[in-house]
Amino acid sequence: MASAADRVKNRARTSVWLDQRAPSRTRRADQPAGLDREKITAATVRLLDAEGLAKFSMRRLAAELDVTAMSLYWYVETKDDLLELALDSVYSEIAPPREEAHWHDRLRELATTYRELLVRHIWVSPLAGHFLNIGPSSMLFSYAVQDVIRATGLPLRRQTGALSAVFQFVYGFGTIEGHFVQRSAEAGLSQDEFFQQAMGTIRSQPQFSRMVESSQDLMDARGGDTVEEMRERDFTFALDLLIAGIEAMRDR
Repeated sequence: MASAADRVKNRARTSVWLDQRAPSRTRRADQPAGLDREKITAATVRLLDAEGLAKFSMRRLAAELDVTAMSLYWYVETKDDLLELALDSVYSEIAPPREEAHWHDRLRELATTYRELLVRHIWVSPLAGHFLNIGPSSMLFSYAVQDVIRATGLPLRRQTGALSAVFQFVYGFGTIEGHFVQRSAEAGLSQDEFFQQAMGTIRSQPQFSRMVESSQDLMDARGGDTVEEMRERDFTFALDLLIAGIEAMRDR
């Protein structure tokens, strides 16, 4: 198995899940008691949720756990290994869909819980695009998605396209929603207050007046009294469109 230095040089092959070596270090008597990978990973998730990806560091994590930074390297080779472990751990929050349900409902359940995951853990989006996503929880989610897409009745050659259409949409929707929720919280405003403030700023700019006027009827027809209601209507209808599209292509 490649060394940590080799793994940095060959990033396309890098994954904590591909490193099956036994620990190369022997635990010293002064190593913290009760520390293990699971505890370190859980603390990593809490820190990422609270402070974000940009502020995360091994030193900050060590302070959170009240250990030395070097202690962490008895359990992981690199910070990336730890981020990959954290990423996979939160995929376990996605419950498997009901096996007896129609594929429409199973697809909606997976899409909805994936969206919620992206909003709840805003740091998941960039990490999911960075790592191979081959941990056990991530793979279980992938298998569940594939099972639902197989149940659509689409020809095999079309199934990956359907999978991409649905879950790339959810990835983008959830990522943007998560950023909006975060920006509202950082501004000390509710989502509705933040939205109204943003729209007020746009309407006050003469160069945007034509755009605002042309889209007003669209916004009025959108419906919903709150930002969350408007977003929920958009998500539900977009998912209905994708499901209808899958059915139409299958029937062709």
